[in-house]
Amino acid sequence: MNITEAQILTALASFIWPFIRISSMFISIPVFSIRALPVKIRVIAAFLITLVVIPLLPDSPKIALFSYQGFMVTLQQLFIGVSTGFVLQMVFSVMLLGGQSIAFSMGLGFASMVDPASGIQVPVVSQVFIVTSNLIFLSVNGHLLLIEMLVGSFNTLPVGLIGIGLDELWLIIKWSSQIFIGGVLLALPIMAALLFVNISFGVAARAAPQIQIFAIGIPITIMLGMVLIWVSISNSLDVFSNVLTDGYRLIEELLKL
Repeated sequence: MNITEAQILTALASFIWPFIRISSMFISIPVFSIRALPVKIRVIAAFLITLVVIPLLPDSPKIALFSYQGFMVTLQQLFIGVSTGFVLQMVFSVMLLGGQSIAFSMGLGFASMVDPASGIQVPVVSQVFIVTSNLIFLSVNGHLLLIEMLVGSFNTLPVGLIGIGLDELWLIIKWSSQIFIGGVLLALPIMAALLFVNISFGVAARAAPQIQIFAIGIPITIMLGMVLIWVSISNSLDVFSNVLTDGYRLIEELLKL
């Protein structure tokens, strides 16, 4: 049995390009892209998924792996995988921004910790929202749905030089405004309630200057903020679910599903 070098490179390309698209998704997908998850686990997961789906994929293009066109195909697969996960990262940024706004309004902006996903200091209130959204994301099998959509993209966006272009990139840029819109919708009820509380404290301090309003105002604001977070948790989950649904719709549009 004679196996030529061209046949080996063709077989290698038919595995490498789908593997790059799938593995690059694990670079940016929420929950699985955190630093606490070893890189080996992500590589093994991408490798196993690629082995399973390869028999279902269309034939790879007749492009040399080690060529300029092969390099451009590799970049396209990398960009497709990273873009799908990045859209969901923007969805989770809504919870981060909303939690930060609430924390600063209730006087807990100084209480911060390192976010395992991003590696930056974020308020503890934001961590509560992020952990809650992660649990919801896993409970509804959002990661499995994203993998299914990415595998389906091999039929709508086959491996080749054509992939996500400037029009799709502009869609992602325009959709990034949902981070601020969703964050405001999430934090606005609590911020408005705390604003009226602070106004009442200001009126009381003006009417009776001898009262140490800061000594009693800050603890009351913090406790009231916690109560409001507990009361409005259902509204927060509704905002997250709506933004998450819009994010999946954007991914469908990007992958032409």
